[in-house]
Amino acid sequence: MTTSTITATVFTDEVLARAAELARDSYQPVWPGASGEESTGESVARHLEATASLLKADGWTRTTTYTLPAGTELPAIESMSTQAIVREVLLAVREETAPGPRTLSVALEHAARGGNGDTDTRDVAYQVLNRAVRALTGHDQALATAWTERLHRPREDVLDLLAAGARFARTYGPGAAEAPQAA
Repeated sequence: MTTSTITATVFTDEVLARAAELARDSYQPVWPGASGEESTGESVARHLEATASLLKADGWTRTTTYTLPAGTELPAIESMSTQAIVREVLLAVREETAPGPRTLSVALEHAARGGNGDTDTRDVAYQVLNRAVRALTGHDQALATAWTERLHRPREDVLDLLAAGARFARTYGPGAAEAPQAA
């Protein structure tokens, strides 16, 4: 897809049905996590919705830059007390974990630490989002994280992807009332 902006309508029922075919025909099973246990579609949908809530509340950023601003000097630790070093480390950790714009990956990880997800639902959520992007683009190796990091990608597209992933999980995931068979 080469348009500069995606609308919510691109993740149609037909796109999600193609994603279901990709999931069904995949060499790697989609629904079990690293624990070896299967996640339900509902639990993955909750994880994706929690991720979207984080991005709505704290903002979304395409990529994270870990470089210091020009002219920023690191403290000379040789002349610092242990207490001062610990203080600097704690300040750095606090800055890194403070709410603020998050990438898709960081938001998925943070949702795994809350009450709406865990590491299994995070891993399955990646698989679900990858299948949705592959179905949308027609490229069999497309990854959701790379798709969200394109220069032209706005936050609305990322939120649309998360909503489509939640819809996919509820419709086609384990435990769905009537998981439709992809045509």
